[in-house]
Amino acid sequence: MKVEVNGLTAFLHGNKNNPPIIFVHAFPHDRRMWEKQIEFLSKEFFVITYDVRGFGNSEIGDGQYTMEQYADDLISLVDALGINKPVACGLSMGGYILFRAMEKAQEKFSGVVFMDTRTEADDNAGKLKRAGAIKEINENGLTKFAEDFVKNCVWKKSIENGNEGYLKALEIAKSQNPTGVKGALLAMVSRTDTTGSLARLEIPACVICGEYDLLTPPETMRKIAEKIPDAEFHVIKEAGHLSNLEQPSAVNKIIYEFARKVFE
Repeated sequence: MKVEVNGLTAFLHGNKNNPPIIFVHAFPHDRRMWEKQIEFLSKEFFVITYDVRGFGNSEIGDGQYTMEQYADDLISLVDALGINKPVACGLSMGGYILFRAMEKAQEKFSGVVFMDTRTEADDNAGKLKRAGAIKEINENGLTKFAEDFVKNCVWKKSIENGNEGYLKALEIAKSQNPTGVKGALLAMVSRTDTTGSLARLEIPACVICGEYDLLTPPETMRKIAEKIPDAEFHVIKEAGHLSNLEQPSAVNKIIYEFARKVFE
């Protein structure tokens, strides 16, 4: 079921009376990156996916986004849809959104899954890299940027083997609106550091990372898990930064078991 809420396009899957899980996608993708999770989890959970502002079918607007706006969008969406304390799952940029949403309103959620992400704000090198990405899109268009970016997000053998998830990620990334993608780069470069709030997280948390994630390596994500009281930590074998796309079965099992425990 498709719904429009405050400029966001959301999709509802499964029985609304089941325990809810809401997914927040990575950059530069949209809710389609969660198709394997929807297929598996919607049998027992009420699954909500949505396009972050500027992506997929959500409003593009002027492309002037902030991480604060993204977090407010998520919280407002949960309220508008009347979702009772879902488990929230976010990957990469989706994780950035969740870190800030947890600082603002963790009481609206039953649990949280952080996947292939980081809490630190961009350092100077990171800011220059994102500025360079905007310049590249302006000069050469989105397609080349998307191809290069996605290649850096997956395990090298996912590329060599023509992994289905890698090919799906390419398709999704290349289909985005350049204005939305550049707006997300601005939002990410200006985001706050959320490391200090991890110890204040009072809901169950699960941290997942691809074994060969070059952008947010396992050692980086292990430190996140260690700062969150009683957090789970899982490494996904033979996966890079897009672990849910590269190894959906392994990720599905972890999210399923975590959510079952949260809603017991």
